[in-house]
Amino acid sequence: MPAKKTIKNNYLKSIPGGVTASLGFTASSVKAGIKSSGAADAGLIYSNTPCSAAGTFTTNAVRASSVDWCEKILPAAGIHAVFCNAGNANACTGKQGEKDTAAIAAAVASTYKGKPGSTLVAATGVIGHFMPMDKIIPKIKELSGALSVKGGSKFAEAIMTTDTKKKECACEVVLSKGVCHIGGCTKGSGMIHPKMATMLCFITSDASIAPELLNPIVKHVVDGTFNNLTIDGDTSTNDMVLALANGASGVTVSSKNDLARFEEAFFFIASALCKKIAEDGEGATKRVEINVTGASTYADAKLAAKAVANSNLVKTALFGNDPNWGRIVCAIGYSGARFSNEKIFVGLCGAPVFKAMRPVAFEAKALSKKISGKSVEIDIDLGLGSHSATAHTCDFSYDYVKINAEYHT
Repeated sequence: MPAKKTIKNNYLKSIPGGVTASLGFTASSVKAGIKSSGAADAGLIYSNTPCSAAGTFTTNAVRASSVDWCEKILPAAGIHAVFCNAGNANACTGKQGEKDTAAIAAAVASTYKGKPGSTLVAATGVIGHFMPMDKIIPKIKELSGALSVKGGSKFAEAIMTTDTKKKECACEVVLSKGVCHIGGCTKGSGMIHPKMATMLCFITSDASIAPELLNPIVKHVVDGTFNNLTIDGDTSTNDMVLALANGASGVTVSSKNDLARFEEAFFFIASALCKKIAEDGEGATKRVEINVTGASTYADAKLAAKAVANSNLVKTALFGNDPNWGRIVCAIGYSGARFSNEKIFVGLCGAPVFKAMRPVAFEAKALSKKISGKSVEIDIDLGLGSHSATAHTCDFSYDYVKINAEYHT
């Protein structure tokens, strides 16, 4: 899937908000006492109208029970709610963890007289601790009673762990039968390397779309966005992306053209959320975007982009504002991506640094100043075809080690 840096059409535009920007969705948060900080740590997204829903999930073989719960249910129709807590991952908790996830789903469903399977559950936080059910269950009625359209931002804040800022965005898209909306929020700052990042993402839409049509869109978009995002190369036990569509706009997505526009809008939201995670990477001082073009296949474009994004040598060089193109080229070389020796090109913040297997002369001090900003773009042309891919990451600083050395204690 090609990168879309900016909106260049008249049918898609960014709007304020997050998960409740889609009509018919409300959200809330509470302080359940899970986080030692005492901050809000549990949230709920709800639609009175049943939703089509789909998701993607961590490929880590050590998985939280919430991942198993959602993956068994989805794709599906008839979904009403998503519960998420922060501070406790409920991973490596065995049969008790499974029972606790099911109990949370049942407690949430009871507030709207639904079945447990109509509630999805997500969790993030420290691994290996049992859920403090005596704190969570009594707060579920409070969560339900606090639901509101304004609660979307509160939900986005409640699911944060080492994040330093909430991450949400929304858009509206014009389809053949009217306008619908897509909104999303995410959390993630470290342990980010999705293979479907600790990353959770929730995306809502008020479009009417069948689960069998929503499911491939979600998987395709995630492969081109979140699966090209890395902070530190660690794939979490709890990663998931959940998408819900309730049809509240009255706009049905079914035609080929409408499906293409809907997927473009979904991609726009997912890509924007990826950038927000990269900006807020643990200890990060800058966001890094690697744009690969000229690949003979999408797979090759993705291989090259992710190899550069995953390179700790590239990331540490960027932290030091060092325009070390050799580390970028080295990563391309071991990525497995095919390229033309005569046509390969690498640019750093708009400055050519490598072409046709030879360095291009540049002013080191001037380029160092360019890459000292808050965002850095690396452009790579493999010189073989028309396929492209974009990967997102951040630099690797001293603070990343400090944050993770002290995380559990």
